[in-house]
Amino acid sequence: MDEETRLIRTGSEPTSLARVVNPPIQRGSTVLLPNAASLYDDDQITYGITGLSSPAALQRALAELEGSPDVTLYPSGLAAITGAMLAVLKAGDELLVVDSAYKPTRRFCDRVLTRFGVPTTYYDPALDADGLMALVTPKTRMILLEAPGSLTFEMQDIPAIAKAANERGIITLIDNTWAAGFYFKPLAHGVTISVQALTKYVGGHSDCFMGSATTMDVDIGNELGNAMWDIGWSVSPDDAYTMLRGLRTLATRLPRHQESGLDIARWLQDRPEVSRVLHPALPGDPGHAIWKRDFTGGCGLFGVVLKPTSQRAVHAFLDELKLFGLGFSWGGYESLAIHCDPQLKNRAVPVNLEGPLLRFHIGLENVDDLKADLERGFEKLV
Repeated sequence: MDEETRLIRTGSEPTSLARVVNPPIQRGSTVLLPNAASLYDDDQITYGITGLSSPAALQRALAELEGSPDVTLYPSGLAAITGAMLAVLKAGDELLVVDSAYKPTRRFCDRVLTRFGVPTTYYDPALDADGLMALVTPKTRMILLEAPGSLTFEMQDIPAIAKAANERGIITLIDNTWAAGFYFKPLAHGVTISVQALTKYVGGHSDCFMGSATTMDVDIGNELGNAMWDIGWSVSPDDAYTMLRGLRTLATRLPRHQESGLDIARWLQDRPEVSRVLHPALPGDPGHAIWKRDFTGGCGLFGVVLKPTSQRAVHAFLDELKLFGLGFSWGGYESLAIHCDPQLKNRAVPVNLEGPLLRFHIGLENVDDLKADLERGFEKLV
């Protein structure tokens, strides 16, 4: 062979791999099949968009976490939510979405689903199963749940809602990112589709995007997989490897987030500047009884309602923080804080709070250092 050909072909032959702890990373779009008959064999991996070593290993591990037969991966948490909806909804269906849902989910419903003839009704997160079923119409195809709710941390009675929906043939989908698939198992409580943003606690290091969706329903599972192919979602093998590495330490990291988060939350409850803390794991929280019944733990994300003060004072407080970064997302090892009021304006059910709303994510830093950082911030809250 000519040197041009030898440079292209030499070193590409498969060799036996040494056995190591983690799966190999296969980077590839083309998959070479053993013979012509295999080219159109759907039981084989024929294209690199899915099924290579690190994504496949991540799917198996997540299926173990979720207690499900299979997991579909998406390039972000939002893509997992929107992808699951696109897989099962069609023109003429109607959708019920909890009013406290993740803001980009709402944006997708309002901007995209409406163009395809799927209207959305936003419902009060305080509704019980009977109240929610009263909103159901013959066209209701899906109910989207989230517990605790984004920003305002309301709890929903997921088992009761799922049972009522199942009796009516309605699909339930939950954004289970707060519990990370670890502290709450939606499928075991009757939910049809469990979705989470792996970007948050599974990744755990604020350096990678990914989402997942899973179900116990074989037909819906096939629809999720088909939609992944039809729309062309894929995840990077390197990102899948990173996510798998994060998943290995999830059960070690989450209890620390929970412990530190509750420590800071209780400390904030006693601050004179704070009206109340929104955290379902705290006794006295409106959702505590449901949380205690259904969840086995919590995480480091919660809300704080300040006593009435100006936006200028809130900004001064946040700008003074050094250990708390000011940024969206959460679930990494670092602590974060944001001002939430601008995101509450589009709620269908008015959110009446006595003062500004902040959201904190408590990372893995020493809690005394975090309290000292907040102390400095409170000195500027004037």
